[in-house]
Amino acid sequence: MMDQERIADYINSLDCGHGELCDRIADEARAGFVPIIRPETAAFLKTVIAAVKPMEILEVGTAVGYSALLMAQAMPSGAHITTIEKYEPRAVLAGEHFRQAGVADQITLLGGDAEGLLKTLTGPFDFIFMDAAKGQYLHWLPQILRLMKSGSVLFSDNVLQDGTILESRFAVERRNRTIHSRMREYLYQLKHMDGLESSIIPIGDGVTLSVCNSSANEVTR
Repeated sequence: MMDQERIADYINSLDCGHGELCDRIADEARAGFVPIIRPETAAFLKTVIAAVKPMEILEVGTAVGYSALLMAQAMPSGAHITTIEKYEPRAVLAGEHFRQAGVADQITLLGGDAEGLLKTLTGPFDFIFMDAAKGQYLHWLPQILRLMKSGSVLFSDNVLQDGTILESRFAVERRNRTIHSRMREYLYQLKHMDGLESSIIPIGDGVTLSVCNSSANEVTR
């Protein structure tokens, strides 16, 4: 069996970075314990964006803007990102990073709770990146599906929860059991919904790629 940690180290040793600004943002975020996507996930996200070529992107969970900037590097000319961040200090910093990168006109930053903001969006979006409160993925899923169309891609990060997703809920810490149960249900729903083709990929902390192959109204559990 492959040693996943050694494989990740090797993959990351080949990484050539994402430019001076993005690399600085990543270093500062990790030093400040701000959650950002892992290096191997970052490279995979950019590759998927380059392949899908989405014109309208939705990101749930901006943090300091790192992943939005990565997507902006890979998306087609004329594409647009709408990104949501609940924590105001991080949203302010993300906005400054967008200005520094010269892409503020390509990114709409919405500050506030995703639950309320998702209901105000009309979509559809070609690509949706989920990287916010993991316990809310399942709760937000109906709104996410509403914002998709045939061919839309949903990319969800941190779905394997450092491997604890494999364990019984009674084997994880009590304070993490609700998130654990909800994430397992989220993965089950993605894999069993008519109208979605989903794959769970053990890269970084685990991602799912889900492609909508029918209209949003036709996706059913």
